[in-house]
Amino acid sequence: MAPDRPDTSSDTPKAPHVPVLLRPLIERVSPVSGVWLDGTFGAGGYTRALLQAGAERVIAVDRDPLAFQMAQGWAGDYGDRLVMQPGVFSRMDDYAQDLDGVVLDLGVSSMQLDLAERGFSFMKDGPLDMRMSQDGPSAADIVATASEAQLADILFHYGEERASRRIARAILRAREEAPIKTTLQLAKLVESCLPRAKPGQSHPATRTFQALRIAVNGEYEELYRGLMAAERALKPGGLLAVVSFHSVEDRMVKRFLAARAGQSGQANRYAPVQDESPAQFVAEPKKSIAPDAEELEQNPRARSARLRIARRTDAPAGTVEPREISMPQVGEGRT
Repeated sequence: MAPDRPDTSSDTPKAPHVPVLLRPLIERVSPVSGVWLDGTFGAGGYTRALLQAGAERVIAVDRDPLAFQMAQGWAGDYGDRLVMQPGVFSRMDDYAQDLDGVVLDLGVSSMQLDLAERGFSFMKDGPLDMRMSQDGPSAADIVATASEAQLADILFHYGEERASRRIARAILRAREEAPIKTTLQLAKLVESCLPRAKPGQSHPATRTFQALRIAVNGEYEELYRGLMAAERALKPGGLLAVVSFHSVEDRMVKRFLAARAGQSGQANRYAPVQDESPAQFVAEPKKSIAPDAEELEQNPRARSARLRIARRTDAPAGTVEPREISMPQVGEGRT
């Protein structure tokens, strides 16, 4: 599995937020026109690029109130061309219809990683929070109340952590002595369960923190529902662009687009060929787009990113099942 978006939180000065794969995205969707929805507004990089490239209007969606607070200094420059919509992208079809394009930049944003008080980073001490919307149960709540089996399933299915059971047992032992309330408490606990990382390897706590963040924010469920919402919200000819940061997300997007491409497939070579259903999307291009050497030099955070783009057809919108796109689900058992 490719690592999640790297955690670069440290005491060193922060470089400005750089939207990942922005240049190839704008090149692929140009000429940009009409109404677009940016389902993961964040620091606003994709929204501003779309507006500057010719979008008549961009509806910027984010569940984190901080995103809109940080945009106050520049959002007014675009007047009514920029609509800031608090909410989640899985409800995008409630916010707009007949869209010309949708862009989703998945994963945790730099502004969240860089604030220790948000609890996303294992490199700075802060409350074990991780809530993008800043409400609801936190990571500390999950760590304090989940059973050993539940914790192991979260770490295994959402973080692909092979030492999930060992880490879950250690968490239960530790919380019997004292609550686990901070990021460094948890990071040190996970480190104690795993071999020391070799040079160039990710921090031992990377997968655990990723898994808890995904659980806290329901990220896989949000992506699953968001892809279907995009299918309902896009007009025929509209474009869906998704930037993912690890293999599970990219696999979900890839298999969703394959499922919506009209290919029903065969269970085996002796089974009768089934009729193809109308395609809701056509991938453009068929393969994912990775960052080039220039972008990697300028922005190492992009190294695991992948961009997939597809064009909406005029076929009626439908639904897919989570298993069809390999959505990890806690409690389903290990296979």
